[in-house]
Amino acid sequence: MITCRKEINALKAYVPGKPIDDAKKEYGLEEVIKLASNENPIGCSPKAIEAAKKSLETASVYPDGNCTLLRQCLANKLNVTEDSLVFGAGSDEVISLIATTFVGQGDEAITCTPTFSQYASAVRQIGGKMIEVPLVNHTYDLDGLLDKITDKTKALFISNPNNPTGTIITAKQQLDFISKVPKDVLIVFDEAYNEYIDDDIYPDTIPLLHNYDNIMILRTFSKIYGLASFRIGYGIAKPELIELINRVRGPFNVTTSAQAAALASIEDNHFKKTTVALNAQVKAFTYKKCEELGLDYIPSYGNFLMIDFKKPSLPFFEQLLKKGFIVRPGFYFGMDTYQRVTIGTMEQMERFFRIVSDLI
Repeated sequence: MITCRKEINALKAYVPGKPIDDAKKEYGLEEVIKLASNENPIGCSPKAIEAAKKSLETASVYPDGNCTLLRQCLANKLNVTEDSLVFGAGSDEVISLIATTFVGQGDEAITCTPTFSQYASAVRQIGGKMIEVPLVNHTYDLDGLLDKITDKTKALFISNPNNPTGTIITAKQQLDFISKVPKDVLIVFDEAYNEYIDDDIYPDTIPLLHNYDNIMILRTFSKIYGLASFRIGYGIAKPELIELINRVRGPFNVTTSAQAAALASIEDNHFKKTTVALNAQVKAFTYKKCEELGLDYIPSYGNFLMIDFKKPSLPFFEQLLKKGFIVRPGFYFGMDTYQRVTIGTMEQMERFFRIVSDLI
C-alpha cells in the first residue's frame, strides 16, 4: 500500500467557496450570487481581457520565467529594484515558497488565528510547526507573537488587513513590532487587500525594506484587479532573500496570459479607482443595513465583512444558499455565528439584505 509523509496525514485539504454551478444544480436555481471568496464583483479590466486574448497567439511557447515586462513595470511603480520581486501562481504559491525556503523540519513559524489558512498549511506540509496566537479584539496580537518567539522561530506571518476579520495593525504598531523581532526571523506581511485602503494609519511597508533585512511583503492581482482565475501574486523583499526563494521556484510558474493580464491591469488606473470607490460606497451601505437589522459586524479595511447573524453558521449558510447567495460560514474560522460576506455591487447587496431580512 502506498503511504504518504506523516506531515501530510496531519493536514486537511483547503475547502474553497462553493462553485456557482454546483449551487445552481443542487438547489435548482437559475441565478446564484457568490459573495464568498472576496472576488471583485465588477470583474477585471477590459484591457486585461484583451491582453490575455492576445497572449494566446503564443500559447505554444513557454512563459517568460523571469516575468520581465511585468517585473520592470511593477518595480518602477513600487520604486523597488527588479531583483526585489518574486512572482508566483497567486500569493498562495509565494507563501509555500517562503516556507520551503526558510522553514525546515522541526522549525517553528508563528501567526495569529483566525487568519489565512495557507500560512499554517505551507509550514506544516514541510514538517515545520505553526504556533498560533489568538486574535485580540479580532486583531493580530503583536505582543502575543513576540512572546512566542524562540530560537526555533524562523518566520512570522501577519495578514494586514487580516482575512477573515478585516482588521489592521497600524503603521506605528508595525514599526514598534519590527524593532523587537530578532533579525534572524523573517516577518511576512501579507497585504492582499492593501489597495482598498486610504487611511494614514495603515502602514507603507515597502520603504521599510531599506532599513530592515528580515521583511517580506506579499501582494496579489486576485483581489482589486479581479484576476483570481489567472493565479498571479508576488513578493517583495531584499534581493538576497528573493535569490534564495528563486532556487526552489519552478521555472515557468506564471503563465503568459497571467503576466499579460497583470501588466495591462497595472496600467488601467481608472478600473482600480472605480473598484475602490464602489467598494467604499457599498460597504457603507452594508454597515447601515446591518445596523438597521440589529446585526453586529467587524468594521473592515478589505472588500469583505464579518457579520454576526447570531445563528449557527452552517445552517444559516444553507438557508442563504437555497435563496441563491453563497457566503463563507464562520464555522471555518472558529467564529460560528458569523458569515464572511464579500462586498458585492449595490444591486447584489440590496438583494442580499432583502433575503437576510426575511430569514432573521
